[in-house]
Amino acid sequence: MGSKYETVIGLEVHVQLSTKTKAFCGCSTAFGAPPNTQVCPVCLGLPGVLPVLNKKYFEYAVRVALALGCEIQGTVKFDRKNYYYPDLPKNYQISQYDMPLAYKGAMRINVDGREKDIGITRVHMEEDAGKLIHDPAAPFSYVDLNRTGTPLLEIVSEPDIASPEEAHEYLVSLKRVIRYLDVSDCNMEEGSLRCDANISLKKRGEKKLGSKVEVKNLNSFKAVRDALVFEQARQEEALEDGLGITQETRLWDEERSITSSMRTKEEAQDYRYFPEPDLVPFDVSAGEVEQARKGLPELPREKQERFSRTYGLSGQDIEVLISDRKLADFFENVVSEYNDPVSACKWVRGEVMMHIKERSTDIAGLGLEAGDLAKIVRMSAENAVSALAAKDVLKITIETGKDPEAVVKEKDLLQVSDEGALDEAVESVIAENEKSAADYRKGKTNALSFLVGQVMKKTKGKANPKLAGKMLRERLEG
Repeated sequence: MGSKYETVIGLEVHVQLSTKTKAFCGCSTAFGAPPNTQVCPVCLGLPGVLPVLNKKYFEYAVRVALALGCEIQGTVKFDRKNYYYPDLPKNYQISQYDMPLAYKGAMRINVDGREKDIGITRVHMEEDAGKLIHDPAAPFSYVDLNRTGTPLLEIVSEPDIASPEEAHEYLVSLKRVIRYLDVSDCNMEEGSLRCDANISLKKRGEKKLGSKVEVKNLNSFKAVRDALVFEQARQEEALEDGLGITQETRLWDEERSITSSMRTKEEAQDYRYFPEPDLVPFDVSAGEVEQARKGLPELPREKQERFSRTYGLSGQDIEVLISDRKLADFFENVVSEYNDPVSACKWVRGEVMMHIKERSTDIAGLGLEAGDLAKIVRMSAENAVSALAAKDVLKITIETGKDPEAVVKEKDLLQVSDEGALDEAVESVIAENEKSAADYRKGKTNALSFLVGQVMKKTKGKANPKLAGKMLRERLEG
């Protein structure tokens, strides 16, 4: 029997857009620079300076909003979000309050074969704050302001998510869309994608929402799911015990797999938003929006539908292929060179993905040309080389960059598919293995596999196993 409570989840996702310079100044956004070396009077908020909106930042933000099906607002306005903390030297953050960049989008997810649209409340632009480093062994904390002023996009979902699994799938789908747009690397380890989760429980069928708890310090999609699973169970237990839920912010402790209280609603700050006086509101024309829309690439869901129509692959195969835009493009380039989508998919999902994982890279970093894989797929499908030899050819091609056909020639890997060339080996194997031959004639069909293996051994793996099996059957049954 299911729970008598319904779970209601909303996610706030911050995405750092991959512009070369910051949101309102010319400082570099490169990750990993020495602390406090990528700062200037503007991002430090020194007196007398004026911010200037990064055009590329705005263009990237519009692309994301359109890809999420949002309505771009006709007028863009920035606001000051005031708070006092050591990682924000000017004591306010340039953000958007009552007039965000875009409203009313949606993200379609698929959980256990069931599709569902998750509404997106708003998408707005804001700059990032710096980073505090707390060293337990030191009597003070460090601050690195390199991140101050980097361009962020905040994507706020509707409270449409009903389980930790749906939350996880929403994040996976959202990340995929953003990566397809090539506007962010979405690297959570480097802080390019961050997420806060809001969760509440209510009795099944009730319209009124329960008290909301916000969970922070979520450093991976797995952490989001695990934290929500814990919080779901914690809140249900509290409600069953008649304790009620305190509206608060909690932190996820990954080592202990629990959440702990950070602050209650009463302690939350009043950010005192007001319009940013140094950035003039500006209009965005319908023509500009339409031009941006036309520049969007084929997005994951569209690609998924086209792959299903065009290539006749299974849903699981397609899911792997479209997980990365470059991988999907690579697959299609292989098929354009050798038109066998099923075999190409098998090789990409199997051997190619194995090499990618072994090297902790992606298809671009692997350095494999689509044309080279197409040659290997063709040689394998046409039995020019054995399946084992084809895998060796792929490995050598990746490691050396050599042409697969040249590797086959160098290593003398061409499969023998001529009956005349195999005749002597087949007759020899039958003569040398009289018992196995007799067993096959008595109906023990598995003896044939042994005999085929002996032919392969005698020809040093170069015999076509299907042809060897056919020839053995003909001689043993004749």
